Amino acid sequence: MVNVGLIGHGKAGMAVAEVLAVDPRYTLRWVARRQATGCGETVVVGGVDVPLQGLAEGTWDAWLDASPVDAVVDFSQPDAVLSYGEALRQRGVALVSAISAYSPQQMDYVRSLGEHTRVMASPNITLGINFLILAAKLLRGIAPFADVEVLEQHFREKPEVSGTARKIAQSLELDEERITSLRLGGIVGHHEVIFGFPYQTVRLIHNTIRREAFGTGAAFALAELLNQPNGFYTFDDLLMARVRHDLAAG
Repeated sequence: MVNVGLIGHGKAGMAVAEVLAVDPRYTLRWVARRQATGCGETVVVGGVDVPLQGLAEGTWDAWLDASPVDAVVDFSQPDAVLSYGEALRQRGVALVSAISAYSPQQMDYVRSLGEHTRVMASPNITLGINFLILAAKLLRGIAPFADVEVLEQHFREKPEVSGTARKIAQSLELDEERITSLRLGGIVGHHEVIFGFPYQTVRLIHNTIRREAFGTGAAFALAELLNQPNGFYTFDDLLMARVRHDLAAG
């Protein structure tokens, strides 16, 4: 049984917690979240709020010694890793990060954690979207002459361009101007890669119907990451490792 801690308890984090809590492979030991009252961060253990004085860097050491875990899943904010990262590094605790807006400096720091433990970072942690990226890269390689556009749709309150759409564009060597964004109602997440050929059109589409999809992706990432040696991994790396393993076994 793998002991897991979850950081972040917004809409996505709550859905992830629900999935991990019922997965027989994991024990969700605690969830770190920001109090609705705005009084800072707390940790929830068995439904009880335990104040941690803002979860500053020093308090993470004390908390992880008192409530140790094998891995941490982060669905919070980009700067959170700077407070808990060294505590994970020193204890060899694995990290699955679903943060979509790390700065270059923050991403360098996340990568550095892979020198001492296992780290996976991906702006979108659903299995389907990462399979879509693999398929799109394959088709792009076969038909580099095709016109390619990326369409992303999300709930109206999401202000920025989807980090997943940016990742898709980067993986296909497209400028960000090839991304079209729509904000409509309560759409959880829609990503589409459109290939325009002279006599045909190919559309690769992924829809996130419920946020629990992030939870199943996190569960997959945890299982695969814990089978790897120390290092920094993307979701693509873990997915391809699983594909190669299954092909070899078959």
